[in-house]
Amino acid sequence: MAAAPHLALGVVSPTTSSPPGGRTTPGPAPAPTAGATPGTTGPTDAGAHGHRHDVLVVGGGPAGSSCAYWLAEAGWDVALVEKKEFPRVKTCGDGLTPRSVRQIADMGIEGALTGAHRYTGLRAHAFGRVLDLPWPEHPTFPSYGYVITRHDLDGIVSDRAVKAGATVWQGTEAVEPILDDSAAGGPGVNATPLPPCVGAVVKDKATGATRSVRARYVVVADGANSRFGRALGTGRDRDQPMGMALRGYYTSPGHDQPFIESHLDIRDGDGGVVPGYGWIFPLGNGRVNVGVGLLSTDRRWKGVNTSTLMEHFVAYAPKEWELSPATSLGPPTGGKLPMGLAVGPRVGPTTLVVGDAGGSINPFNGEGIAYGYESGRLAAASLGEALSGDGVDALLRYETRLEDAYGLYYRVARAFIRVISRPELMQLCVGTGIRSEPLMSWILRIMANLLRPDETGPAEAAYRALAAIARMAPETA
Repeated sequence: MAAAPHLALGVVSPTTSSPPGGRTTPGPAPAPTAGATPGTTGPTDAGAHGHRHDVLVVGGGPAGSSCAYWLAEAGWDVALVEKKEFPRVKTCGDGLTPRSVRQIADMGIEGALTGAHRYTGLRAHAFGRVLDLPWPEHPTFPSYGYVITRHDLDGIVSDRAVKAGATVWQGTEAVEPILDDSAAGGPGVNATPLPPCVGAVVKDKATGATRSVRARYVVVADGANSRFGRALGTGRDRDQPMGMALRGYYTSPGHDQPFIESHLDIRDGDGGVVPGYGWIFPLGNGRVNVGVGLLSTDRRWKGVNTSTLMEHFVAYAPKEWELSPATSLGPPTGGKLPMGLAVGPRVGPTTLVVGDAGGSINPFNGEGIAYGYESGRLAAASLGEALSGDGVDALLRYETRLEDAYGLYYRVARAFIRVISRPELMQLCVGTGIRSEPLMSWILRIMANLLRPDETGPAEAAYRALAAIARMAPETA
């Protein structure tokens, strides 16, 4: 069952050998050494004087900052490089589901979201029908979410990592991995196809100066395009689904609605339904985030233009939102969505790949923030074990943890994507579901990955049936 993954794992600290089956008491952060200043938020000359960090994290988005926080909170010497400076604009739907809120609360920063718009559920539109679906009650996750721009959110999480003791260099890009074959020794190394990476050549964006930053382990968290990951040999399995999304901001009188809106029957220029969705997420400050997502780049949909989809969606959105070119706050921006753990390898003898860089986005709904936080936390648990003496065997457990948390669930999701890539089946599934509030509530539980681990209701039973079919069915493109 796709319950919450085992994210209560503590990260083994430098001062304890307790197993990660529960939170360990964090040990004190290692004393700063020459060239390392925990808590730094701008470029420094760190990396000089031969200092070697325990972990270098490349990328300061949800996955990277989460991983850095959990490692630093346990007392490890962790450095993070982020090529942009916070706050910075980031293309995203800006919606935090209950899964994301859980991770933010666990990091102790939900209070920092006081000014963000809190919402209570999903309003689903399809084929002329509308259903208001509150977030379900759950023993692990809250029954609410927030809408907050990544411009505001990512800096909050990065600051939390800094306060925990992480060294964060903003405006600093990792331009080249540092490889060292001597770091590849040890049992289990043959199962880690990425090369041994022991740091990065980083570039100060303001001055152009470069320097080397070295670490015992490296975390690749530089997002969906992941130049650093590709330099190490990661790539996307092209037989797996790839999403596309486009979003823009609008002024709207509906900016403080208590529901986020999802439109499940978006159409192309000919009026045909496509395998995707449109969204309107109220930000509570006079603005709404409006976008379209295409959940399949199956060959049937290669010619679909997301800009055209966006124009049609805005034109036909419910009138009460008052969306139009006149209320637009700027041109939309978009990007690719590598989904369902379609990017790999994710483990090397000294390296882990997390978040969008590893294709962790949920294929059911295109959600990425929660899975960035979660995969970063899972990586931190494995790195704590590796640093405590388990070495590459602990890194291999990261892949096992990902599979335990998401493997079967994402297999079911990929099967769902293949179904909705066929227009007649897409219309049958959505058209049937939107006529039944109980059925749509079950679907929401499944697609948002909010199934209960403590009981078997209709949604859990339906998921188990789908999972049984997915286990037996071959995965084809």
